Amino acid sequence: MLLGEGLGSGAALAMGYAQHKRNAFPELYGTAFRNASGKDDVAERAAPTQRRTRADAQRNRDALLDAAKAVFATGGVDAPAKEIADRAGVGVGTLYRAFPQRADLVVAVLEREIDACADAASALAAAHEPAAALAAWLERYTEFVATKHGLATALHSGDPAFSGLAGHFWERVGPALASLLEAAEASGEIRGDVDPKELLSAVASLCLPMSEGGVDYSRRMVALLVDGLRYGAGNF
Repeated sequence: MLLGEGLGSGAALAMGYAQHKRNAFPELYGTAFRNASGKDDVAERAAPTQRRTRADAQRNRDALLDAAKAVFATGGVDAPAKEIADRAGVGVGTLYRAFPQRADLVVAVLEREIDACADAASALAAAHEPAAALAAWLERYTEFVATKHGLATALHSGDPAFSGLAGHFWERVGPALASLLEAAEASGEIRGDVDPKELLSAVASLCLPMSEGGVDYSRRMVALLVDGLRYGAGNF
């Protein structure tokens, strides 16, 4: 008998024996196959539970950020934690698990608001003529600055927890305003010597807390500033 034939016969016997064992112990072999292929039943059952847990945690986080935004607008960034948790419909423990430090919550709220304000620029540009889009965005920015009690304090507090906020602000809001200014300048609707950073600082100054008037006063002042941007349009 040739060597190859001998190996072939031995392989056939081995395969027959293995098939016999699988037939004799189907449950054992089925479990072994699932374990080897990474499809363990326990893991498969656990996956939906983990997804639900993550979804619940995200909903709680979103609710807390919405609640904190509303509470901060009226009571400032030092408002009681229980007031925020109650408004979000969760326990204080949930608040602290999501945001262990007050600074974590303040930063998360402000970053989300900064992003929303910046993202509004492209939507307004698509829906309005350049100068109208610029005016609408500056009004939104005015409301953002005028209603965020403690924003300036957080940005300039020197607290390391807030060290990244200023950079995030200029990185997101600066280019958003620049794009609106460039479009309005190109259309000849506003003057061409407006610096985005100077304009943002000017609006922020007009939003400083007043004894009377509040946000409405800030809106009127910024509207006058926008009118000033049109002065001399086409001459620069």
